[in-house]
Amino acid sequence: MPPAPPKHQENHLRALLRIAPYLWPRGETEMRLRVVAALVLVAAAKAANVLVPIAYARAVDALAPQSGVGAVATVPVALILGYGILRVMASAFGELRNAIFAKVQARAGRRVALEVFEHLHALSMRFHMDRATGGLSRVIERGVRGIATSLNFLLFNIIPTIVEILFVALILWWMFALSFTVTMLGTIAAYVAFTLTFTNWRLRFRRQMNQTDEEANTKAVDSLLNYETVKYFNNEAHEARRYEESLSRYERAYVRSETTLNMLNAGQALIMAVGLTVVMLLAGQGIAEGRMSVGDLVMVNTYLIQLYLPLNILGFAYREIRQGLTDMEQMFRLLEVPAEVKDAPGAKPLAIGPGEVRFEEVRFGYRPDREILKGVSFTVAPGRMLAIVGPTGAGKSTISRLLFRFYDVTGGRVTVDGQDLREVTQASLRAAIGVVPQDTVLFNDTIRYNIAYGRPGATDAEVEAAARAAQVHDFVVRLPEGYATRVGERGLKLSGGEKQRVAIARTILKDPRILILDEATSALDTRTEQEIQAALRDVARNRTTLVIAHRLSTVVEADEIIVLQEGRIAERGTHASLIAADGLYAEMWRRQSEAVAAAEAAARAQAEADLDRPRGPRPGEAGA
Repeated sequence: MPPAPPKHQENHLRALLRIAPYLWPRGETEMRLRVVAALVLVAAAKAANVLVPIAYARAVDALAPQSGVGAVATVPVALILGYGILRVMASAFGELRNAIFAKVQARAGRRVALEVFEHLHALSMRFHMDRATGGLSRVIERGVRGIATSLNFLLFNIIPTIVEILFVALILWWMFALSFTVTMLGTIAAYVAFTLTFTNWRLRFRRQMNQTDEEANTKAVDSLLNYETVKYFNNEAHEARRYEESLSRYERAYVRSETTLNMLNAGQALIMAVGLTVVMLLAGQGIAEGRMSVGDLVMVNTYLIQLYLPLNILGFAYREIRQGLTDMEQMFRLLEVPAEVKDAPGAKPLAIGPGEVRFEEVRFGYRPDREILKGVSFTVAPGRMLAIVGPTGAGKSTISRLLFRFYDVTGGRVTVDGQDLREVTQASLRAAIGVVPQDTVLFNDTIRYNIAYGRPGATDAEVEAAARAAQVHDFVVRLPEGYATRVGERGLKLSGGEKQRVAIARTILKDPRILILDEATSALDTRTEQEIQAALRDVARNRTTLVIAHRLSTVVEADEIIVLQEGRIAERGTHASLIAADGLYAEMWRRQSEAVAAAEAAARAQAEADLDRPRGPRPGEAGA
């Protein structure tokens, strides 16, 4: 369990200051008027609430037998009606306040959530590779809920209750004696001090509960997203055991949190009971001495009971505000994470030209102590195809990430049509580049939506034209629901080849000037690979294309091939020239050719064995 963050009070104050602009948005008169109206209604509700015990006490005094018959018949009725009207007004003003402020609160939560969401998308790939997606979504969810909780309790419970306490203290002092005010304020001070001290002590259990809840949720989401992997390795019991361990830690934290909450409630009740008893004794003494009436005793009792309810909620409200501010603080802390890759001041949109891509002495490492690319230089001429091959870990995929500017180079530069990528906007750069990745991940939506994702707003005709170009249209129309077919989580309802075709259609619809094929067919069988390669050749025609491949058979038609080894270009040339050079590329080619030949021979042998194996009777033939 990590220690509580230092200076949490300052962090909570900072969280409140961060939310203030969303409650008083610039240029939105309606939202500001709603805030003002809600505060006025708060004051009106509390004023009505403070007058209720006075009307109640005067009605009780009016019922005493010292008055005449007419007075008894009329005055209490008027006072009781006034008492009822004040009660209704206090309740009505409170409900109207909630209705008016609801839009302000919802708008603030929406805007903060959107800002955090957009910021998370602006953060680098490094951040997202280090963080768990399930945990991030839980932080945003709790943060937005914390905004609503904190605003409700702080603006409409804590502050109004404090104001009401001060009003009641002045009324008791003015109408009776200072001893009533001192007793009431002393009781409330003891109540608040005990509540704050005890709540601060038990907050660590709430933090533990939140952390274990986040941990359990993250494990559950991660396990369900990797459903197939779990099945492949028969690890359902292992995943259930990991999840159960997290739930057990959550259970222990929850029990501690609830037990200490019961202790807190008991202490609060004891303090309020003692204070109420002392005040009632003072009132009883005043009646015995003739200084107070029965109605005054009722008034004092009513004020104390009336304050007890919001004070009881005050303890709960304080706990909820503290937790809400903690949740808000965690969410706002995400906004403080700096974007590793961001547009330079004054960055201009990429000027779309013929599409020349150039790497000039590029150096890069994911960590300062481990350099991946060590002075890589090459040029992809407009409309030409460059293939990058090499052993695993040589830095092939890193080149595509640098071109897409998921990271910035640590040395040298990358240009498109002579423009340094660090000097143009990321949005314009990525609009000019299309990617068909090795692991195609689809949204859990329809096939139409996933293809149209390449250009949101595309017409149905354009989507279907892209599908035809990617050779997936015929497959889609044979499905019962056609383009409305949902593909499942991460596209699990489609085969590897079908997902790749959808990815190609998506890229065709985007119509980029530069195309990156990052191991686009490495996970497919030979026949499917050949079909996908035909579609990719059509996509790459007249586009500047960068192919990153493991299977050398897919790059033989490239205009130039570079061979990476340990972050440096070991060889470069066409397929024929590299074979003739009999170097690293030729060795890789021989090994892959031998592996393919061995696999084909094994497949033929298996087929012949299946043909030669004597067949037994079919089911039902044995007794024929």
